[in-house]
Amino acid sequence: MADTFNYRIDHHGSLVRPAELVAARAAGDPEALRAAETRAVEEAVALQRKLRCTVVTDGDLPREDFRTAVLNTVTGFRRTERTGPDGLVRWVAESLPKANGPLLPGYGTRLSGLTVIAPKATLPSPAYLAATTFEPGLGPASARELGEALAEIVRAEIARLVSEGVRLVQLDNPLLLEHLATDPSVPGALSFEDALAVDAAAVRPAERPEGVRVGVAPGWTAPDAVDLARAERLYATVPADRWVLPFDRGTDAELDLVRALPEDRDVCLGVVDATTSEPEDVDTVMKRIDAVDTFKDIEDAAVAPSRGFADVAARPLLDAGDQRRKLVLVETIARYCWGNEF
Repeated sequence: MADTFNYRIDHHGSLVRPAELVAARAAGDPEALRAAETRAVEEAVALQRKLRCTVVTDGDLPREDFRTAVLNTVTGFRRTERTGPDGLVRWVAESLPKANGPLLPGYGTRLSGLTVIAPKATLPSPAYLAATTFEPGLGPASARELGEALAEIVRAEIARLVSEGVRLVQLDNPLLLEHLATDPSVPGALSFEDALAVDAAAVRPAERPEGVRVGVAPGWTAPDAVDLARAERLYATVPADRWVLPFDRGTDAELDLVRALPEDRDVCLGVVDATTSEPEDVDTVMKRIDAVDTFKDIEDAAVAPSRGFADVAARPLLDAGDQRRKLVLVETIARYCWGNEF
């Protein structure tokens, strides 16, 4: 796509919370916490500017985990004391959700006041939330009904964020790649077809202004083998402009995920592992990207870490120093691919 170069150095959205912010949250003083969040976001934006990121986020720093922009904002959900198989605290839907206001209030305006770099926002996908919060007999009649209600809320929030100047919106659905395995498990309460329908509804606005992208991150790790027919159905049904795909293992399945993409879709390759401090060998990464270049125009690509660095505030995957080194490595790989043309 013509303006992909605007967003070539990317990251998933969540960053390691600084110690001062963690301490302020633990102290429980709301005013001190707000001040700490403001400082932390300002420092995160400054870091992203220095690292030559082509989009900036608030690092999810004001939020407990990548889901809570929705779960803490809309009605109908209750936090439980249980944890799910992914280790996240379980929330359950007790009624159909209703928005009480913006999910990310003032997000685009706040970031635009700190830098001229394009703001990016990350939200959980409605299909993911429906698949992980639906409980039979508790509230909504079905996970599909719950997902459709969430899709309306997320779609409206995407439009609102764009009106505030956000240029790239990413929806995270860590369950979708599990559906693409040749021997899929049963990830959550939504079927594959229902998950596609729900997320498609969220990312299908009436029109997108020039330069705006809506992307989907369908999972953090590729399955051992990909059902290409299912992958093609995913891409054909969910009209995302950009697909943010894991690409840090060098497997045939990762290549298959990119190979199945339609020509008119961008791809953001997760080229460095966000879960390990060991730096990737640049030549190895470039050989993987060269393999993609045989069937996908790299001009329609971007690079990023494989996933967020701290999708759960209390469980960062790396420390701040290792996170910085990984982000520097992403920028280095981008320069190997495209020179200084960002």
